[in-house]
Amino acid sequence: MKNEIQSHVESKVGEVKDHVNSCIEKIEDVQSVKREIGEPELKYSRPTVKSLTFDGQTSWTVFKTQFDVVSSANGWNNRVKASQLVVSLRGSAAEVLQGIPTDKLTDLTTIESALEAQFGDSHLTQFYRTELKTRRQKPGESLRVLAADVERLMSLAYAECPQDVRDSLAAQYFVDAYQR
Repeated sequence: MKNEIQSHVESKVGEVKDHVNSCIEKIEDVQSVKREIGEPELKYSRPTVKSLTFDGQTSWTVFKTQFDVVSSANGWNNRVKASQLVVSLRGSAAEVLQGIPTDKLTDLTTIESALEAQFGDSHLTQFYRTELKTRRQKPGESLRVLAADVERLMSLAYAECPQDVRDSLAAQYFVDAYQR
């Protein structure tokens, strides 16, 4: 009987030891994660995909799309994206930074809004729509060139529309532009 009790107690002590060790491991894991969260490292490693430059002479919308792809491929968070965007600006695009308070130069939304206001294509939408309506095939212009230009104007004039709507409108504008 005494041996049975001793065996039972030893068994229970072993279970308690295992449980305590398991709890200690969990606490160490939590502390490790807590340290990582409490002391975030800003990693500025060499980009996987090379960053671009924007000087205000090319389309902001096209640059922004490419920049978003690069930032996604490189796994940048918004703070790193803001820093990379700032260092990618040249010429008149870099001058936009002068109108942004110093404490906001790491705020991606503020920087993008300022660049959109200065270089965005949204104010040209009506211009592109008018150009589409009045577009006619030039003498000697191939149908391929005409179609490419109609597609280009469509993407600028109706960027917010779903692709199927743009395709339908493009077909109509192409027919209207075709000179028989």
